[in-house]
Amino acid sequence: MATSAMSEKRVVLLCGDYAEDYEVMVPFQALLAYGISVDAVCPGKKAGETCRTAIHQLSGHQTYTEIRGHNFTLNASFEDIDHTKYDGLVIAGGRAPEYLAMDAFVLNMVRNFVNSGKPVASICHGQLILAAAGAVGGLKCTGFPAVGPTLIAAGALWIEPDTLAACVVDGNIITAATYIGHPEFIRLFVKALGGTISESNKRILFLCGDYMEDYEVTVPFQSLQALGCHVDAVCPKKKAGDLCPTAVHDFEGDQTYSEKPGHDFTLTANFEDIDASSYDALVIPGGRAPEYLALDGKVIDIAKHFMESEKPVASICHGQQILAAAGVLKGKKCTAYPAVKLNVVLAGATWLEPEPIDRCFTHGNLVTGAAWPGHPEFISQLMDLLGIKVFLCAEEMVMVMDVSSFVE
Repeated sequence: MATSAMSEKRVVLLCGDYAEDYEVMVPFQALLAYGISVDAVCPGKKAGETCRTAIHQLSGHQTYTEIRGHNFTLNASFEDIDHTKYDGLVIAGGRAPEYLAMDAFVLNMVRNFVNSGKPVASICHGQLILAAAGAVGGLKCTGFPAVGPTLIAAGALWIEPDTLAACVVDGNIITAATYIGHPEFIRLFVKALGGTISESNKRILFLCGDYMEDYEVTVPFQSLQALGCHVDAVCPKKKAGDLCPTAVHDFEGDQTYSEKPGHDFTLTANFEDIDASSYDALVIPGGRAPEYLALDGKVIDIAKHFMESEKPVASICHGQQILAAAGVLKGKKCTAYPAVKLNVVLAGATWLEPEPIDRCFTHGNLVTGAAWPGHPEFISQLMDLLGIKVFLCAEEMVMVMDVSSFVE
């Protein structure tokens, strides 16, 4: 990430084993993309260690299903956290809060943030920790419906979520029902940190497909929505409300990435009705979907429209297979997942080595990244092309994210 005064804002993300996959990674990478420093911690673990995550979703049963998600790498040590050095706290949901709510050190840290008046944002089952810390008495709160009785018993003024995207603010406490509400949840947290967003009325199109990488669609999708952008996700032969299954691609010590089933992603528009000229930018997620999307004539036409019109295009991982098939990479400098280098070079582009794997590059109207660890750079560089800025005021100084050092 580029160095900027924005990094003066520092927040803690409280994690644990089997926290919900999205509820850890989306706020983590979104806030980093906006220029806010985030330290992700878990009691009993140190920086560089991992937490296993869980994929929770409603699949027609009486409660949510669970399967294994990505491995989330912590970047700070819990024992080193001093709440006086941070500006806010985010508490992820999933199953982790059940056991974190029994940890005296966790509860003490949460009380310190709450009592200091600093913003505390908690989602889904994370509110169990707030209840155990005695932090919800007399406050309006929402959450996943099943945590309602506990919050009521703890003295909260329970707000039944009318949808699973519901969010509630009372004082310095922000609560949300589930990750479906991430865009508002993150936006409210940024606002509570003193942030404002400029030039956010952009229309952005996502080219999706079955078994695209789970993070690579949802993290940028919700991060851009949180900025106030209108974001549409489409897939050939599918309509608004249809689902695309996703894939969890992770790095687990094998010679290539592993794959597990991911969340189902809900499309927001009809592919056949798309008018590419009505959008300001295009995002192409990676995963396995680009292999077959590159064979679709209309997909190719859409990619050509954005590149030939010199509108911003952001493509990550295997997404560059679509751009290579569209013949729009000649003369461009770009990166991709290393195994896609052959496609990029044969298409006439200059290959930029993604070293480290989270490195992203901008060349003209094109932003490229190698894999989902690079999302903070990937999103911030797209924001730069779109002219979207996050301003945070602290000590009478306006701070703006600057990604110019990544422009080729």
